[in-house]
Amino acid sequence: MVPFVFLGVGFYRAWIEIAFVGSFVSFPAIPFGARECFDGVGAIVMLICVLLARRIGPFYRHPSIFVLCGACMTLATVALFATMIVPSLGYTATWLAAIVGGVGMGLIILIWSEVFGCLSPLRVTLYYTASIALGAAIVYVFMGLRLPWLACLTALLPAVSLVLARRSMNRIPVEKRPQPNLVNFKPPWKIFLLMALYGFACGILETRVYTDSFGPHSSPGVLVVALVIFLSVGFRREKFDFNSIVRIALPLTVAALWLVPMWGAGATLLSGPCAIGGYTAATVLIMALCSNMCYRHGVSAIWLFGIERSLRLAFMFLGRTVANMGEHGSLGAGDGGLLISGLSMIAVIMATVLLLSQKNVDGQWGLSFLNGSGKSRADKHAQQVDNRCAALAAEYHLTARELEILKLLARHKTVGMIERELVIANGTAKAHVRHIYQKLNIHSREELFNLLDPHQLDPLEEQE
Repeated sequence: MVPFVFLGVGFYRAWIEIAFVGSFVSFPAIPFGARECFDGVGAIVMLICVLLARRIGPFYRHPSIFVLCGACMTLATVALFATMIVPSLGYTATWLAAIVGGVGMGLIILIWSEVFGCLSPLRVTLYYTASIALGAAIVYVFMGLRLPWLACLTALLPAVSLVLARRSMNRIPVEKRPQPNLVNFKPPWKIFLLMALYGFACGILETRVYTDSFGPHSSPGVLVVALVIFLSVGFRREKFDFNSIVRIALPLTVAALWLVPMWGAGATLLSGPCAIGGYTAATVLIMALCSNMCYRHGVSAIWLFGIERSLRLAFMFLGRTVANMGEHGSLGAGDGGLLISGLSMIAVIMATVLLLSQKNVDGQWGLSFLNGSGKSRADKHAQQVDNRCAALAAEYHLTARELEILKLLARHKTVGMIERELVIANGTAKAHVRHIYQKLNIHSREELFNLLDPHQLDPLEEQE
């Protein structure tokens, strides 16, 4: 089951789409560049938070940040809908909404990043994809509302998201919540490069994303991809292969790149969902990777996600700029559409090669500690578990091979994974596990984890 409190991302995603990005609401007199101002202010706010991360983080300890975020987003909503009542306010009110809305967006992204940084990659993927689907559903429902109801309920979306963020953090055990970060890290440049490449490709494709009333957060492509990944994680659980997300993102993005050049404008209805679906898969994977850095190594979510999201917005803007130049023939090419599709294809292929060069989601991705500033939180915990395994092996007279398998069991390895890692037959691995259980006088994995380390189980599972 997915706790509802962890789905608050869906509410602010719905707000962003209704208010600024791909909105189905016809706000009058929207000045050119308001969207860029909204994104730019959000990126600037996140970069400021990155620079001040040690002083202002963690956010959950400062209710004033939640209040500021909610006030900015609510004010932006009021200003936008006020332009529909008093059209003469359009220009001034929209710029005000773009600025204060961008401040709110930057803060709420980092607030939820702290929450997801306390969860395992599987839970992050499960909750984040469910949130994406919920956000799309909210937009679909809001499309049928009359204007007064639409305005009031849209203004409530940020507050609901922030309340759920507070309640989500309260459900996380104190020892797993973000702590003031005193460790110096070398940034995981591979993750940043990965998101920059996908952001650039998505910026190029953005003109093909919007079809009819759908925007980037409500497109059928977003909903389908989110549900596919959600169900895959739900059914596969610890056997879920994160590389499968790459196998979703690549073909969808490639299809989107070539549909329009091959079939013309008539292919937009197909290329739009494919483009945003591929980008959605990439963002899910990036969320899992960055959250895992925070979860395993104690990296500040404000610092890591602040850099990642700012880069994403910057390269999406760059992609949109290149696409506009190509459409207007400013690139000096005979076929601007084909050229920008080629540039986007190169970016996606480079990102895919980078992804496949990493063995799993737990890799370092270029992250390293500076000046010998300490081991990661995961390394320290793994050492404690190994020490406990050695103590149990001595107490219950386990063989050397049984101790080796016990350590793998403590790392949540399945029997199949153990047999592949140790290059032994399936029956041999099962026999060793059975002998370990008999010697320790236990009968299940849960009993084993409790014996090894009471904190090894995910406390969220115990609460549910």
